[in-house]
Amino acid sequence: MRIEIIARNYKLTDHLEEIINKKMEKFSRYFEDDATAKIFLKETGKERYVMEITIFFGNNMVRSEVSSDNMFNNIDIALPKIEGQIRKHRTKLSKLKKSALEEGSMYPQSEEKKMEIIRTKSMALKKIGIEEAVEDMELVDHDFYIFLNNETGKVNVLYKRKAGNLGCIELDY
Repeated sequence: MRIEIIARNYKLTDHLEEIINKKMEKFSRYFEDDATAKIFLKETGKERYVMEITIFFGNNMVRSEVSSDNMFNNIDIALPKIEGQIRKHRTKLSKLKKSALEEGSMYPQSEEKKMEIIRTKSMALKKIGIEEAVEDMELVDHDFYIFLNNETGKVNVLYKRKAGNLGCIELDY
């Protein structure tokens, strides 16, 4: 597994880099050599540090983001989260394979209620700026809003984050 550490607005020390590499190595047993772990370290204000760990493997990824007053504490909080996600993913895959072998189908029927689409909407893609998109999203009272960014000419998805602020995804196509 390849490990990439990226620091933004944060001074990465050799000691911290060594600890991160050492602790991330234990995850290499879960993945092939083509997996990549990206660790973003940043300071977001006075004495507030954020660590984002994203592991890309195949067409999948697991991600954890933690924030505290100490970057070393972030390591000890984020890594168990990532490990839990990896185990959950592996368990899900093994159950799928086992069920498929038993039933002779690659897509087994689950006893759990499946998610289904109950409504389909059609809407015009408006060419507007981000500020106007925020206003429109508030007007329709949704958690997301799709629009054509008049500055970039690309489709954007504006969404409400768990923390209460907004995020914007710009689609590459």
